[in-house]
Amino acid sequence: MTEMVHGAVPVHAGEPVLSRWWRTVDRWTISCVLLLVGVGLVLALASSPPLAARTHASPFYYFQKHLMFVGVSLVVMFLTSMQSPETIRRWGVIGFALGLFTLALLPVIGSDYGKGAVRWLSLGFTSIQPSEFVKPALAVTAAWLLAAGQDLNGPPGKLLSFAAVLATVFLLVLQPDFGQSVLVLFGWGVMYFLAGAPILLLLGLAGTALLGGVVAYNMYEHFARRIDGYLSAEVDARSQIGYATSAIQEGGLFGLGVGEGQVKWQLPDAHTDFVIAVAAEEYGFVLVAFIISLYAIICLRALSRLTRERDPFVRLAGAGLVAMVSAQAMINMGVAVRLLPAKGMTLPFISQGGSSLLAMGLTLGMLLALTRTRPQGEIVDHLFNKRGR
Repeated sequence: MTEMVHGAVPVHAGEPVLSRWWRTVDRWTISCVLLLVGVGLVLALASSPPLAARTHASPFYYFQKHLMFVGVSLVVMFLTSMQSPETIRRWGVIGFALGLFTLALLPVIGSDYGKGAVRWLSLGFTSIQPSEFVKPALAVTAAWLLAAGQDLNGPPGKLLSFAAVLATVFLLVLQPDFGQSVLVLFGWGVMYFLAGAPILLLLGLAGTALLGGVVAYNMYEHFARRIDGYLSAEVDARSQIGYATSAIQEGGLFGLGVGEGQVKWQLPDAHTDFVIAVAAEEYGFVLVAFIISLYAIICLRALSRLTRERDPFVRLAGAGLVAMVSAQAMINMGVAVRLLPAKGMTLPFISQGGSSLLAMGLTLGMLLALTRTRPQGEIVDHLFNKRGR
């Protein structure tokens, strides 16, 4: 019997795990992730000394810390990418349940570290941000529910997935964390659309989200301040957006040169939320375009492989994961150039931050696992066979 595989030969019985993984995994995506990590390390070398000077630490303390988290993140990514879709589904559902429980406890046991939002769980030696890990877990759980709802006599998957995302958004808003809420809603909306949701329903949900933004504007002063700053015709030159915008303009096409940038000394978040400003100032538009290209390749490679996938769970989960990663990158860079209001969101694999790096390693590991080539007929062939029965 001939087995059909898109882009690879069928799996051989007794083939070593590493050999099978290397032959079936998307090496283009892995290469792009490694390049993003390399860019992040270069930028961490630039932005760490100013941060260390502000906290009276050794000059490269934060770079060494970033390097450690990068190593763990890559190990998580590679190990996760070797798992089967069934294992990814189990991990996702269990992780979502634990993550939701942790988010619910944050108002009681969480910390804000002086930033006004209770988003972190202190472990003594370090802290974690549970919302970073909830995102990929929610994508997998929602995909499982949506796919199960497509089965004959299956559960009300769309309704259950909607309840899951509403519970997540509710707990995120309590922190408050509107940026992650928008990201979660966007990723779920992509999956919901692919699962066959009517356009009018999605437009209604978008309108509801907009109404929620209006309510948040009137209830939360810091949220209103960010929106007002974004809508203002003039930018305060001494604000974070002002410094970032000026740095990007100063960088021009090829940048001011390695170590010549000043924005890393002016912005407290130059190593996280505004790291793209450091890249633009010292290395110019050339490096920024390179970074954008890497994210675009990851997105397009994943979508290309998912279009050939027959399993609805794999298609939906993969689409949700890639939507969240792509949207997070766009939001981070969009904020730096004032295309979007300030969100406080990291740039995947480039910004410093342990929770962000580890969660992104888990997310890309899941995406790599779901997009590995497996013995199966093309989805088009499956549809034709289904019609012919």
